[in-house]
Amino acid sequence: MLFFSNNKFFASVVFLTTFFNPYTGLAGFIASLVAVLVAYFIGFSREQVKSGLYTYSAVLVGLGMGTFYEFSAGFWILLALAAVLSVLLSAAFIAKLGKSNLPALSLAFIFTLWVVILSSREFAVIGLTQRNIYWLNEMYATGGTDLIRLVQWFENLSLPDVVTGYLRSLSAILFQSNIAAGIVLTIALLFFSRIALTLMIAGYAIAIVFIQLMDGYAGSVNYYNLGTNFMLVSVALGGFYIIPSVRSFFWSLITVPISYILVIALWKITYTWGLPVFSLPFCITVILFLYVLQLRRTGGKMVLTPIQYYSPEENLYRYSNNKERVLNSFYYYHLSLPFMGEWTVSQGYNGSITHKGDWGKALDFVIADKEKKTYQGSGSLPEQFYCYNKPVLSPADGIVEEIIDYVDDNPVGENNVLQNWGNTIVIKHAEGLYSKLSHLKKGSFKVAKGAYIKKGDIVAACGNSGRSPEPHLHFQVQATPYFDSKTIAYPLAYFLQHEGGNTALKTYTVPQESDTISNIVPNMQLQQAFEFPPGFILKVTAQGYKEEEWEVMVSAFNETYFYCRQQHAYAYFINNGTMFYFTNYFGNHRSLLYHFYKAAYKVVLSTDKKITITDTYPQNIFGRHPLKWIQDLLAPFYLFMKMKYTSHVKQDDNMMGGGTIVLESRADQQLGNKLQQKMTARVVITNGKLQAFRVELSNKQIEAICGN
Repeated sequence: MLFFSNNKFFASVVFLTTFFNPYTGLAGFIASLVAVLVAYFIGFSREQVKSGLYTYSAVLVGLGMGTFYEFSAGFWILLALAAVLSVLLSAAFIAKLGKSNLPALSLAFIFTLWVVILSSREFAVIGLTQRNIYWLNEMYATGGTDLIRLVQWFENLSLPDVVTGYLRSLSAILFQSNIAAGIVLTIALLFFSRIALTLMIAGYAIAIVFIQLMDGYAGSVNYYNLGTNFMLVSVALGGFYIIPSVRSFFWSLITVPISYILVIALWKITYTWGLPVFSLPFCITVILFLYVLQLRRTGGKMVLTPIQYYSPEENLYRYSNNKERVLNSFYYYHLSLPFMGEWTVSQGYNGSITHKGDWGKALDFVIADKEKKTYQGSGSLPEQFYCYNKPVLSPADGIVEEIIDYVDDNPVGENNVLQNWGNTIVIKHAEGLYSKLSHLKKGSFKVAKGAYIKKGDIVAACGNSGRSPEPHLHFQVQATPYFDSKTIAYPLAYFLQHEGGNTALKTYTVPQESDTISNIVPNMQLQQAFEFPPGFILKVTAQGYKEEEWEVMVSAFNETYFYCRQQHAYAYFINNGTMFYFTNYFGNHRSLLYHFYKAAYKVVLSTDKKITITDTYPQNIFGRHPLKWIQDLLAPFYLFMKMKYTSHVKQDDNMMGGGTIVLESRADQQLGNKLQQKMTARVVITNGKLQAFRVELSNKQIEAICGN
C-alpha cells in the first residue's frame, strides 16, 4: 500500500527490501503483526484487515522507529503502543475522510510518529540510535563479508548524481538511503507498473528542476522529501486516484512544486518542536486536489478513478473498456424504438423541416419500400401509407402523463398548425425523463392517463393528425411533462440498422436521417438460458480441470456476479433482457469461469443470424505481448493495441421452443491494422439451458459441460 499496490509479488519485494536495514525491517514487521492482531481484536473483518488500509501506517511507524531508536525493552513496549494508536487513527481518518470519498493516506503514521518522538524524550529507556553511522557493521552482522562486498559494489557504482539521487530517494520511502534498495524497488516497479515508474521518475525530475530554478534551500531537498512527498504526489495524482491521461500527468507535475512549497512552510512550523515534516505535504496536496476535483459541476476531462484496482494500468484499461459498454448502461435509461418491424428515419435531429431550435432533438419515422416510397397506389389517402394505423409502442416502462385524443387526421398534403402535435401521448419514465409520441390516430389509444405501461405495450396507432402533411410518427425525449416541452438529446439503448442487406447492432446512440432501423427481437430460449437469478448454481466440468460451482450473487451495489469458490473467482455480468454481457473478472485465469467470461463476453439475446456483435476486451485480457510494456508507457496518451471480440449465432434449431442454438465467438489482437487470432469459442444452448461451451486457444482446447 505504500506504493499504491496490492500486488503480492511487488509486496514481497518491498518486504524484503525493508530488511536491507535489518533493524528497520524487523521493527516494521513487528509493528505490522501487532496492527493486524489489534485490527482483528477490534472487530474488523478479514477483508478489511487484508486490504492493508488499517495497518500500513503501523508498518511506516515501525520502519521509522527502527531507524531512529535503539532497541530495548522500553522500545518494544513503545512500538506496540504506537502500532495500536496507528490502527485507531487509521480507522478514524478512513471513516471521517471516507464520507467525502477522500483517502486517509499516511496521516495516521505522521501523527503517531510525532506522538512517539515527543513522548520518548520523557522516557530514559528510549534513546536515539547511532547505528546508522555504522550501518556497514549491521550489514556484516547480517550477511558477513559477502554482503558487505555486494552492498559496497552497489554504493560504488559509477552512476550520474541524478540517478543515484533518484535511487536513494526511492529507497527513502522505506526509511533507507542506499542505491541497492533503490535498484531493487525500481526493477520491481518496472514489473508491477510502467506508468507508476514513469510518474516516479517524472516527480523526481520536476522537483529537482524546480528547486534549481528557484535556487531553493538545499536542506529541504533531502532524499526522504524527494521520495515520500514529491515522487508519491506524482504517482497518486498522475495515475492512481485519477485515471492516467495527458491532463493527469500535467497536473501531477504542477502539484509537485506545490508540495515542495508546503515542505518549506510546514518545516518552519514543525522544527520548533523538533519534529520532521514526514509525508504531511504529500497528504495535504493529494487530499486537497482530490477534494477540489469533486467540487466540479461536470466531470471534466480528468476522471476520478471510479473503481480502484490498485494498478494505474488496470485502472486505465478497465475504465477505457467500460466507458462505453458499461457506464452508458448505468447512466442512460433504456429506451427502445416505439414500433414493430423496420421503419426509416424521415427527419433526424436538427432536421431541415420542423426540427429546429429548442425542438430540434426529435425523430420522425415512416415505413418505406425498397424504392424508398412511403405509400402504395396514388398516395392521396392516409390509408395508402405503409405506416398509417400501424401499432405505436411504449419505448420503456412508465406512467402515462398526458394524452390528446380529439384531433382528426389531415387530408394528405395539408397541415393542422393550430393543433401542432395532433394526438399525442406523454409517458413519464423517471424524474426528469419523459418521452412524447405525436401525430397519432384519433380513437386508437389503448391506454388511459395515469396508467402504468411496460416497454413494448401498444399505446396507440400511427396517424396523420396535427402538423403532418403525410402519416408519420414523431418521437422525442424531454425533461418536463408538457406537450410543448423542449427536446433533449437522448440515445436509444439498442437497435438494428439495415443497409444494403447488412445488419449492424447500434448501442446507446441516436439514429441518423435516412437510416432504416428496427428493434432487436429477443429469443425466449436465449433469454431463459442466460437468465441467472441470485442463488442459481451452475456446475461446470471439463477434462483436466476440477469441477467448479458458480453461484450467482448480488453485491451491496446491486451488481450481479458469478462466484466460484473453488478458484476464488468473480465474474460480474449484466442481463437487461436484450443483451447479456460481462463487465469485470477477478481471480484465477486458469479457471473455467474465466474461459466462459471470454467466450460469452457479450451476447445479444436474439437468433437473428445477420447480427454480428463486436466489442473490446480489457487491454490485458490475454497474457503478455512483446509490445505490452511499450503500450503501458504510452497508454495515458495513446492506445495502439486492442483485443477485439466478435460473436454471432452460428446455428439455430430452435423449433417450437426447443432445439439447439450455437453461438460462436472469437478474440483477435489488433495491432494497428493487423489482426491476430487469439481464441475461438462456441456456446451451446439446448432447450433453453446452457449445455456446454468450448474454447480453443493457441496451445489448448477446453470442452466444458454445464449443468444446473
